[in-house]
Amino acid sequence: MKTITILSGKGGVGKSTISASLALVLAQKEKIVAVDCDVDAANLALLFGIKSLKNKEIISTNYKAFVNKEAKKCKNIVDNCAFDAITWNEKKEIPQINEFLCEGCGTCKLLCPDGIVIRKINNAVIGEQETKYGFPIVSGQLKMGESGSGNVVSVVKERATELAEKTGSNFLVVDSAPGIGCPVIASVKGSDYVVAVTEPTPAAFSALKRALEVVEHFGVSYGIVINKWDMNKRFVKNIEDFAKRKNIKIIKKIPYSKDFIQAIIMMKPVIEINSIYKEMFVDIVKKVKQAIK
Repeated sequence: MKTITILSGKGGVGKSTISASLALVLAQKEKIVAVDCDVDAANLALLFGIKSLKNKEIISTNYKAFVNKEAKKCKNIVDNCAFDAITWNEKKEIPQINEFLCEGCGTCKLLCPDGIVIRKINNAVIGEQETKYGFPIVSGQLKMGESGSGNVVSVVKERATELAEKTGSNFLVVDSAPGIGCPVIASVKGSDYVVAVTEPTPAAFSALKRALEVVEHFGVSYGIVINKWDMNKRFVKNIEDFAKRKNIKIIKKIPYSKDFIQAIIMMKPVIEINSIYKEMFVDIVKKVKQAIK
């Protein structure tokens, strides 16, 4: 089984819309499982017309600290919390932990072993659903105000892998979060190929270069898709020159079109809105599969 991960250095460049059409084209000749690993803002399912998932499961991938009466002896933990999650309640003479700031690192437990309890907390929900296009999607959603998104991505990928083995699928198509944080690292790790999406703007290009450093760290092969390339043709040359210097393949340049906006509104992959894009995505899939061999 092969894993294709689609990422971008920043949000808003068209990563998820490209993921949806890439998955749909790939599914026409291969058995696939689509995976939404943008667990802070999961929306890939919406692009397949899915409003809610089935087989939902609450998962625990993070920890938080809680105080007990013995914590009265431990005022020193207030100044040693790296996340400023602990304050001192003068009236009760006991530390108070802000659940939204606590990262469960355990420093307070080391300093106050009798007064602090570290517990696992329910911080995310994962689920799956069959798309109308004949392949399933697995998605995860981090609960509002919670942390541990990288660990949630790992669980989502594990569930998707199990489903792929169960259904005899030979490809995972992973829609990563934007940026370079923990969910991106967890998405890229173990991938066979990365499709890096950018647009011709300084911000997107700068973010792309940072994201590619993550990909290179894991030794994963990758190529670049320049979305909305015709909105700033002059700047595209900067991306092309960079790719040439680094010997990076530019897989495809996709023009700007309101069809992509319409596709999002209609909750469909763009190739369902206008067949002119199908040839582009067929070519992307062809190049990606050649690179994986």
